[in-house]
Amino acid sequence: MESLDREVEDSMLFYEKRANGLAVRLTGELDHSAARDLGSRLDALIDETGAKRLMMDLSGVDFMDSSGIGLVIGRYKRLKRRGGGVTLTGTNARVDRIFDMAGVYQLVDRGERRRG
Repeated sequence: MESLDREVEDSMLFYEKRANGLAVRLTGELDHSAARDLGSRLDALIDETGAKRLMMDLSGVDFMDSSGIGLVIGRYKRLKRRGGGVTLTGTNARVDRIFDMAGVYQLVDRGERRRG
């Protein structure tokens, strides 16, 4: 694996180690099969970096089903055990509404939404 000190592309996952945690940008469709694979990869990155904060930029996500909620909640639970948390940014109006209705924003921080 390449150095985590710079942004690295990994299929639909781009990631960068930052002083305040791990920043990831997801692209494409976040469905059941993608979420399962992404969850494993994110868990490995969290463990490898020792991150306590995860900033998830969803501005490149075109489609998301309920598996996306599971992906976020799973990472939230993992990081909460470490005393950390998750911030979601770049959500489009549809995805933002799904997270809001599901109560996700009661657990994770809501960052800036995607415009348009």
